[in-house]
Amino acid sequence: MESIYVNNLFDFEKTIAADVFSGVKYPFEVLPRIGDFIEELSKKLDKSVFSEIKPGVFAAKSAKIAETAHIAAPCIIDENAEIRHCAFIRGKAIIGKNCVVGNSTELKNVILFDNVQVPHYNYVGDSILGYRSHMGAGSITSNVKSDKTNVVIKGKENIETNLKKVGAFLGDYVEIGCGSVLNPGTVIGRNSSVYPLSSVRGVVPGGSIYKKQGEVAKRV
Repeated sequence: MESIYVNNLFDFEKTIAADVFSGVKYPFEVLPRIGDFIEELSKKLDKSVFSEIKPGVFAAKSAKIAETAHIAAPCIIDENAEIRHCAFIRGKAIIGKNCVVGNSTELKNVILFDNVQVPHYNYVGDSILGYRSHMGAGSITSNVKSDKTNVVIKGKENIETNLKKVGAFLGDYVEIGCGSVLNPGTVIGRNSSVYPLSSVRGVVPGGSIYKKQGEVAKRV
């Protein structure tokens, strides 16, 4: 399914993490690399731009970080990002330029491209969110199947990830409605939107409006 190739989902000029996608076809292949990549990238950061605010946590000096936020290593927070009150970043997180990580939002093993917003009570784990994607209040990524078996991405063909923890992959400019659940292995193509209170599974094509299971309209 070429629609879920990383180069069809993401603009790599819009992230400090572009190199982690080198040689990768599917986005789930990046997930096991994130922690080690952060540790290597942190050694190359411009010290005039970034500071190590605690061991293994690097933040741009222009980033706004609430005192009540909890940030675990390894983590990189890029320029002008905003980490709001009581955000919970559990490590292995790359947060792009101008991103918003909001009140009670929890992140773990993620890459947020530039200008991503997860501003209100979101859980985002083992996931990649493309440029200018936005998750409405209370929307989450579910990253583990109830039977704890490996996640399979379901579309025109099924793709085995060989991973037990896989969240969601949002292409650039994706909009997720409030209260939605993105089930393990969900892929939302570029320029698509999901109605509020949706339960999404599998692949949503780029340029679509997801209304409910089995009802996906082409954006015009």
